[in-house]
Amino acid sequence: MKNILLLVHDDPGQEARFQTALDITRALEGHLTCVDVVQIPALIGDGFSGAGEAMLLADERSREAENSVALKARLGREDVAWDWIDATGDIAQCVLEAAGTADLIVLNRRLDGTSLIEMDNIVAAVAMKARRPVVAVPDRATHFNANGRAFIAWDGSQSVFSTLQACLPLLALASAVHIFAVIDGAEGLPAQQAASYLSRHRIHASIEIVTDGLTAPDKLIAERSAKWHADYCLMGAFHHGRALEAVFGGVSRRMLKESALPLILGH
Repeated sequence: MKNILLLVHDDPGQEARFQTALDITRALEGHLTCVDVVQIPALIGDGFSGAGEAMLLADERSREAENSVALKARLGREDVAWDWIDATGDIAQCVLEAAGTADLIVLNRRLDGTSLIEMDNIVAAVAMKARRPVVAVPDRATHFNANGRAFIAWDGSQSVFSTLQACLPLLALASAVHIFAVIDGAEGLPAQQAASYLSRHRIHASIEIVTDGLTAPDKLIAERSAKWHADYCLMGAFHHGRALEAVFGGVSRRMLKESALPLILGH
């Protein structure tokens, strides 16, 4: 896990993404790739919409050009290796096109109400199609504590196990690892087997298993991770399919909307 991909775009979550990506890249002694996206505006209107769209796109290009100059200057003063990709188009598609050699992708879990960018949908698309873990951080995050306490929301799915496997180098840096599982009758890999797997990689995790048929899993995850003083939460995502998640209000989407912690999501 050496190649970290960062979305660069002038929006309310950029600083949180930037600081998170720097912290993770330093911790893993990796390489940071920045994909700077000029988003093509969607304009719905009359016959003059083509000219209006061109004006909006010109504004977007100008704003991102200024943003690029500022961030490149800051990167030049940081102690990380980095490179830069310029892209124009849909944000999720541009990130996916840049993700071929990425080990980890840094996005936000969502953006504040002033932004029109639906970051939770971008995370869903990227996690499902890139098949790389996505770090989704709150838009006001100031850092990512790679040496902190890692909380694993375990549901026994292939999604969470694959994410755990991919993130072994990051989990190895954690001061403590906790596997939290809710017994809900679904079949899957038991939490004890996940702990045994980690132990063979010299990562020793505690286990907590609860049976609670009344409280939603995302509420339990939020409560227990806060009680355990977790620094981030690793979980599988969208393993029932994005359409079903959207219809039934799945755990993945609710976590993206409400979690106070940085999330590491994988599909």
